[in-house]
Amino acid sequence: MEARNKKIEDWFSMIKQGQIVLPRFQRHEAWRPAQVVGLLENILRDPPLPIGALLTLEVGDKELFHSRPIVGAPAPEGRPSMHLLDGQQRLTALWRSLTGDYPNLDIFVAIARAEDPETENADAPAIEAVKRWDRNGVRQPVWPDSPVEALKRGLVPVTVFRPGSEGETELDAWEEAVEDSKLLTRRITRRIEALRQRVAKYDIPFLSLDVKTGRETALDVFIKMNTSASPLKDFDIVVAQLESATGESLHDMVAELIETVPAAREYGRIEDIILSVAALLMERPPLKKTYLDTAFGEDFSSVWERLKFGFRHGIDFLRSEAILNEKCLPSDVAVYLTCALWADVPEHGVDAGGNARALIRKALWRASYTARYGKTSATRSFADYKVLRRMIAGEDAGPCELFDEQFYPLPVEEELVLAGWPGRKDRLPRAILATGLRRGGYDFADGAQITATNFSNREYHHLYPVGILGGDRTDERVNRALNCALITWATNRRVGANTPQDYIRARAEAASLGEDVVRQRLESHAVPYDALVAGDYDAFLRRRAELIAIDMHKLCNGEVPA
Repeated sequence: MEARNKKIEDWFSMIKQGQIVLPRFQRHEAWRPAQVVGLLENILRDPPLPIGALLTLEVGDKELFHSRPIVGAPAPEGRPSMHLLDGQQRLTALWRSLTGDYPNLDIFVAIARAEDPETENADAPAIEAVKRWDRNGVRQPVWPDSPVEALKRGLVPVTVFRPGSEGETELDAWEEAVEDSKLLTRRITRRIEALRQRVAKYDIPFLSLDVKTGRETALDVFIKMNTSASPLKDFDIVVAQLESATGESLHDMVAELIETVPAAREYGRIEDIILSVAALLMERPPLKKTYLDTAFGEDFSSVWERLKFGFRHGIDFLRSEAILNEKCLPSDVAVYLTCALWADVPEHGVDAGGNARALIRKALWRASYTARYGKTSATRSFADYKVLRRMIAGEDAGPCELFDEQFYPLPVEEELVLAGWPGRKDRLPRAILATGLRRGGYDFADGAQITATNFSNREYHHLYPVGILGGDRTDERVNRALNCALITWATNRRVGANTPQDYIRARAEAASLGEDVVRQRLESHAVPYDALVAGDYDAFLRRRAELIAIDMHKLCNGEVPA
């Protein structure tokens, strides 16, 4: 290993020529604007502050890993000379900011503010990042598009500090745009040139692994450096292990899965779900220890086809059970356990498929309604998966702890009444919400059935409004799962703070088919019509708890409620 320095102008030259690239297993760009700002401020200071060392791997006659260019950089036309193993976020932030490659972010140097005696700080010019958005085809705010308006604010675009001829071209165009404004002074011009030199001549140290370094050694160094400094996610490590073991790209495999099952993205961070499902299919617990084992990456490809099958059928099954996305998901285990179990269900066996569906339904809803999966969810889900998988295959499996009524009983009606607001990530309230939606979840006013497609148009509605109950939005008595229904924002606005009797009467009068239609729409959320309009909140909660409990017991027995 050799320690060296390169100036930013030299790094930019290498990026432009495609001489330094990223191994394909590297995680994607992840820095936020504040981190980009901090990086630039360290570089523009006098004296400058360090931004940390990079780690590179020299490329010999053949690249050890598949590679890709830094985001926004030209694709290499030939073989690169270096792979960037550590420092991707820093070098990407430098390249994208100084080349103006961020689509919704403009970055400026507060150059003129150094002339103000009250704020003068010539040694540390401030950096400002301005977020942009579109409004009717016009980017907002408008002023960053005008060099004159920006300079009136004492701001110069950071792109004029790009090293090399491209930066000089940017500077010439900027000076031409502001020269008639009389804002450009000789002092500002000198200041810009001095800062351009600071950027171009800034030394970034790097450690270089020579061309004799083996594939496994390079990968090991990459993982250890990243897990000790800026920790990699488990998924990033598996990406690197799979690339090293098989040459396959897990990023490409995930893209393929998303194209096949786009709804999988709606249930949380898909990378984490994939790892959990893969671990179960390998008959290993979904734990960090499993993912860090090199054998996990080596064996990943062997379960990939089963995993895709499980995702395709598992996500369809979740939607059929009215668990439409992450917002009504009672437990993360429900997703990966369901998909893993579906991976081995015979596709064309009618009886076997029907039996498996009932068994998986029972497991799904007991995972949602019981306390089986708490802090030890990974090991318990693994234990249950092994038994359930054998049950699906028709083998002698023994008892499944998830189905043990003594240790993991279903909640009683009093517990259902006390369950909190489903807008929060809480298992029991979301289980109640999904159970109600399973009846159809028709909107009170427009009559549309809830689906994964129109879910985003629904809002959490207090059946007994906050004001009517004399509390506020922090009151636990008001924010009960049984006092909640998902309705469209338009219906929610119509209901307002009216009593249930008033808004139900209004809906009945507005509905062309009268009261019976409104009754059916309420019952499609497991909302008892008569108890709602009676005006007794506590009695209403008890009656709705009875209805939810009836459906809960059927679902947790693998049955379909009537």
